[in-house]
Amino acid sequence: MGNCWFLQKPTKLEVKKNSSDKKEKDEETKEEGSKLPTNPKEVEDLRRDAANPLIAFTFQELKNITENFRQDSILGVGGFGSVYKGVIYNNVIRKEEENKLVSIMGAEPVEVAIKVHDGDKSLQGHREWLAEVLVLGQLSHPNLVKLVGYCCEDQQRVLIYEYMALSSVEKKLFTKVLAPLSWAIRMKIALGAAKGLAFLHGAKQPIIFRDFKTSNILLDQEYNAKLSDFGLAKDGPVGDASHVSTRIMGTHGYAAPEYIMTGHLTAWSDVYTFGVVLLELLTGRKSLDKDQPVREQSLIEWALPVLMDKKKLLNIIDPRLEGNYPIKGVKKAAILACHCLNRNSKARPMMRDIVDSLEPLQLPIELSNTAIS
Repeated sequence: MGNCWFLQKPTKLEVKKNSSDKKEKDEETKEEGSKLPTNPKEVEDLRRDAANPLIAFTFQELKNITENFRQDSILGVGGFGSVYKGVIYNNVIRKEEENKLVSIMGAEPVEVAIKVHDGDKSLQGHREWLAEVLVLGQLSHPNLVKLVGYCCEDQQRVLIYEYMALSSVEKKLFTKVLAPLSWAIRMKIALGAAKGLAFLHGAKQPIIFRDFKTSNILLDQEYNAKLSDFGLAKDGPVGDASHVSTRIMGTHGYAAPEYIMTGHLTAWSDVYTFGVVLLELLTGRKSLDKDQPVREQSLIEWALPVLMDKKKLLNIIDPRLEGNYPIKGVKKAAILACHCLNRNSKARPMMRDIVDSLEPLQLPIELSNTAIS
């Protein structure tokens, strides 16, 4: 599949435009903004062929669910705003004549995560909110987080998801206070995330995730990984098209080099970012970490040169694992990460092949803290 590569400093994900490009973009943005839905009816018009039923919540209903967005119910805060924990019933319908949700027989309380887009009221923020509604309202898979409903009322844009008890991989992997994730759990996470991406790439209308990273992989109580945050997801190329051209967006340290250079987005772009995340799982280090020595701040620059070196490989494996991992499994995972990060995008493996490569690396979780040679 080719050689490992990437020995250049991370590039900022932005492209300079001349004045005529900016004017054209402003006009395009203005036109696009006028097409964005402003109420549930317009959202449902866009979702008319969607497979998954979603609940259109009123903002007042969400205030009731979160007890007026109590501070002690906050699960996390990001650039989009805050995520709150709440409880709804899993079997409800909207009584249109009274415009209220009514639980029907057999309804049981279910915990949910409520993401309020109070941090970004911009057109881009609304566009990303809509992308999530359309993607997760159409697709369902065990390794995609389930969207329960949404709120589109005045300027309020809210998403309601299934609650993921163990939060994100980012919080679990890079914690300095909790026990480190075992090797078995890391490989389970890698496989689950790979299955999610493979599903997106293999859909009738392929979807490129575009912002795959540890903070966008959530974990349930059994460490099942589910992809979340589809705000930057993009329809992939179909037919004879080799790529889709798009604005360069994503997260520093993860984006594929050819995407940064050209703006050409392909499924191989996701494969590259998967390779970065796999490398984070192997080393326990972030893709970019300014707390490390200068030469080690870029994970790619630091780790790639030794991924295929059998003598040095174990030196970069997360020392918190204390050697509790199968040597052969580590080597196979390292080789896989190397192929995902290939400089030639077309030489990278497809996500379905990555799933096949990770299947044999799975171990029973109860063996995760046992030294295996």
